[in-house]
Formats: sequence, C-alpha cells, structure tokens
Amino acid sequence: MTADDSGDSQSDSGRDGSDASTQSDLSATSTATDSSSASSADPFGEEDAGADESAVGGDYSLDADPSGRETPSADAPQDPSQSIEEMLLEFDDQDGLIRDRSLLDPNYVVAEDRIVGRDEQLQQVTKMLRVALGDDRPPNLFLYGPSGTGKSLITKAVCKNLSRICATRDIRFGTIEVNCQDLDTLGVAVYELAKQAAEEAGVEVQVPKHGVATKEKWDELYRIVNENFDSVVFVLDELDMLVGRRDKQDPAFSRLLYQLSRSGANDELTAYISVVAISNDTKMMESVGSRALSSFTPEDVRFDDYDAQQLQAILRRRRDAFREGVVDADVIPLASAFAAQTHGDARKAIDLMRVAGELAEREGDDRVREEHVREAQDKVEQNRVLEVVRGISTQKKLCLYATAAVAAQTDDGSARSTTGYRVYQFLTDAIDADQYHQETYVNKMKELTTYSLVDFERRSHGPSSGMFLEFQFGERPETILETLREDSRIDMVEPTEVESVVRTRLRSDG
Repeated sequence: MTADDSGDSQSDSGRDGSDASTQSDLSATSTATDSSSASSADPFGEEDAGADESAVGGDYSLDADPSGRETPSADAPQDPSQSIEEMLLEFDDQDGLIRDRSLLDPNYVVAEDRIVGRDEQLQQVTKMLRVALGDDRPPNLFLYGPSGTGKSLITKAVCKNLSRICATRDIRFGTIEVNCQDLDTLGVAVYELAKQAAEEAGVEVQVPKHGVATKEKWDELYRIVNENFDSVVFVLDELDMLVGRRDKQDPAFSRLLYQLSRSGANDELTAYISVVAISNDTKMMESVGSRALSSFTPEDVRFDDYDAQQLQAILRRRRDAFREGVVDADVIPLASAFAAQTHGDARKAIDLMRVAGELAEREGDDRVREEHVREAQDKVEQNRVLEVVRGISTQKKLCLYATAAVAAQTDDGSARSTTGYRVYQFLTDAIDADQYHQETYVNKMKELTTYSLVDFERRSHGPSSGMFLEFQFGERPETILETLREDSRIDMVEPTEVESVVRTRLRSDG
C-alpha cells in the first residue's frame, strides 16, 4: 500500500511522528530494554547497568580477616550466606582503578588547561561574550558542527568564568541552559527556560508546566529574569530538535529564537540577553523563518571533527581520572582510534575510557587493558544507538533498518538510496505499514543525519545510472540492525528474509 507525502504528517506525532499504536509498542520495548540493560544510560550513551555475575557472584570463598569479619576470596565459590551489606562493604574496601569519575563525564566542565584543539573557537566565543563584563549586551551566537566536538563544553567554560568575574563586579550574571532534544513544543521549552532561570536565581516558578497559555510562561520567564539578573546568556543546546507542532508555519525553534531575540527590543526584558544556539545540523539556519533570522542575526562559530591526535590529547589530559599506573599504554590510542571513526566524537572517546575502567573494576582486574576498551566499544556503541532509536518514529526506524541492512552487506559499508528504498518497500509490505514515496524515504534518512548515526553524499555511477544519495554510517550497521530489532514490529520480519532481499537488490542494482 502507498501513501503520498501528506500521509507523512498524519503518521507523525510529536517530534518524530510515531503514531499512538506504534509508540506503545516502542514504549514497551524500550521499558524492557531499559530495565535489563540500560537503566543507567545517560543521553550520551553510558554503559549497561546490569553487572556481570562476577561482580556479585562467580567464584568466591569466605575467609576470615584479622578483624573477624569474613571476606571473599577471588578463587573459591561464593558463599550464599554473604549478605548484601557484606558485599557492599567488600567493594568499599577495595581500591578502585578510577580516582576521579567527574573527569570521565563528558558533561563535566573541565579546567581550561584540559580543553584541547579548540583554541580558535574558545577565543571567538570568549571575545564575543566578554561584553557582559562591561554590563552590556553580548551578541547572539550560532555554534554548529558534529556531535562531541566541544560546542557545549566551550560555551559552559566561558560562561562559568564570566559568572565568576561578574560576581566580583557586582553584575548579576546568569546562564540559562536547556537541551531541546526532549522538548516537544514551544510551550514546554519556555517553561523549561523559566524553570532553569528560577534555579539559577534560587527562586520558585509561579506558573504550572501544563494548563496555561504559552504567553503566561513567557511572562513568568521575563519576570524571573528581570527581577534577578542584569545580564543573561540563554544556551539552547540541540536547538534543531525543537520542531514543535507540525501545523505551524515555522518550526518551534524559529519561533523561540524570534521571541527571545525580540524581547529586549520590546522592553519585555530589561536585562541584557544573548542567545547561544547550538546545533549538530550545519543547515539549521536555513529552516529559521525570515522574521526570526533578521531579529536573531547571530555570529557563527564552526566546530570541526577532532582528529585522532586531538582525541588522544583530550584523553591524556583526563588520564589522572585513574589511579597512577593502572592504564596500559595502548588504551588511549585505541579509544581515540575508535572515537575518530565516529566523526571525531570526544564524548565517545571519554565514554570509552570510563566504561573500560568500570569493566576492569567489575572484573577485578588491576589494570585497564586493550580488551576492556574493545568490550567498552561494543557497549557504548549499542547504548548510543539505543538512545537515538528510542525516540524516533516507526517510519524512520523502517527507513534506517532498510538502509543499514544494505550497508551491512556492501564491501565499504555504504548504501545507495535507490537500493535502500527497495528494501524499505519490502519491510513495509511485510508488516503492513504505510509505504511512502522514495522522496519521503530520502527525506527521513536526511533527518537522521542530525543524530550523527548516518551521513550522505550525492553520487553518480556513470551517465546511465543517474544521481542518487549514498549513505554512510557512523556506527556499525550490524549494531543498528540489532538495536532496531528490539522494536516488536520490526522483529516480526525474519533477518534472513531481509538479507535475501538485500542480496537480490544488490545484484539487480549492480
């Protein structure tokens, strides 16, 4: 069955457009996944929460220590009479490999001397925002580039220093930061800004999150800012994810930028404000409405991928997160090489080090070794994909699954859009789902580039083949396929059937 592009909006609801029934399936699947393997995963893909059996069971025996308390031996069976408290205290008595876990948190604002490979961007952002020190309005900024390239880190580091210096000059400076990834409407986004402003000022929000007009939330935000701040920087991270209701002419992020940037001129805000928009989508500003664009008029700051050498330098400057001498020499180069394959993502590099260290601790090893990094690579990759696919519509899942299935069987891991669409048609037929035109399939795949899972290039294999898009994946296609099969609807189709269809299409498309 087919549906035209107008059917796309009918199947979509919320940010990505899953319908109620498929979202219910997804919710149940995600809940099961969360409880079994990812209950501690943060938005950047932490390791699975489920401990190895060796952490609490495995081969242990009980011996008495000099104090009379029984302690387990590593090479004898676990005594079933050992209590939870004893096991907890046993862990407490151990010297862990990780000394300072905050340095292994990608969101932690490190000291300036730990920031690597971003001297130019750090200088640009600092020079533009330092106007706040003179009790004046800094310019608006647009920071763009791939995920994990330092955009949020640089902004937080500069604002942290601004806040400290402003405090010595009796300037009431505030940083109001929200991540727009999970904000589905403009009203929710405005409430979240008001909530963050209230937390920064140490006051209470006086309007509810739901049940009032968005204008009342705007008024509350203005009240909090005007009463408590002289200068404010609004940091809107992953702003392109705030799409909002699809019946509106402009996306919600465009309307948010317009209202914030106009509030000073309209005397709704008496404080000096600057808006810092952060996006992985380099073309986000093309979707901003003309009114918002003329009002926002940001200074652009571009962030490129880190290379392997820069990633190594980043990890070396966080090596003291571990105890002296417990990290093998090949650990940092290997973690950096893995992260360099994924768009030079520093978040992934840091996550790999953390998970590798935690795996080594859990296994009772006295060092972090290469095998721990390789095991961590699988866990971090799986959890990052899980975080992305958990929130996307069934249609996007079908497009992604079809394309990844093609890439998994090509020599270079790429997938032509023409081949991927044929496999997508097979999948929609197999589960009796709406089937979109090829243009809509391509658009949905393009939207997925925002998550840094996939990228594309326009190619032609000669005059007779015509133009097509070629998709490349940031993670292993096999990991994406495995994760997507956790959706009950996709799991209805046997993987061997899909593989057979892919092989046939690859031979046909030559």
